[in-house]
Amino acid sequence: MFTGIIQAVGHIVARQAQGAGARLVIDAGSLDLTDVALGDSIAVAGVCLTVVAREGRQWCADVSAETLARTTLGALAPAARVNLEKALRLSDRLGGHLVSGHVDGIGEVVAIEPEAGGAQRWTLRAPAALMRYIAVKGSICVDGTSLTVNTLAGDCFGVSLIPHTLLATSLGGARPGSAVNLEVDLMARYAERLAQGTDAAT
Repeated sequence: MFTGIIQAVGHIVARQAQGAGARLVIDAGSLDLTDVALGDSIAVAGVCLTVVAREGRQWCADVSAETLARTTLGALAPAARVNLEKALRLSDRLGGHLVSGHVDGIGEVVAIEPEAGGAQRWTLRAPAALMRYIAVKGSICVDGTSLTVNTLAGDCFGVSLIPHTLLATSLGGARPGSAVNLEVDLMARYAERLAQGTDAAT
């Protein structure tokens, strides 16, 4: 589990083919790796990956063909900047919201409008199947970053990004047309399942 509070911005060093999947070599940037061991989880652009090798400031993760196809990781090239967050510990503050690192779909940045004080208002398009889980004042994870939904309109939703978020995450480099990983709020999925009742499993 994660919180959606980005701890560092790293970058892709290399991508090595492994059958239909790939091994990503990732530079950790300023992320503290002193307590990271093989088998630990790190969210990369919102995707939960497992550390399979580590040397210095670089670490490796194996990515399945399914993950490459269903997230933006399949299109990332060397030098691409990525948000990084180590897995949540029970003693950590939950500053964002509960995030699983299991991406629900790929969204698109439709528009970026400047706001006062260096903030930005974003409009993003989500896959139609995900819109029923997105609510005004609810949480959404965009490339691993916990954000609050401000508006809904058709297949789009709006969020506001403060200057700190733009500086401390990879979102500051996004442009209209950029693809982003989306994970909806876990609570929305559980609420839907409860509303369906016991017959939904049959």
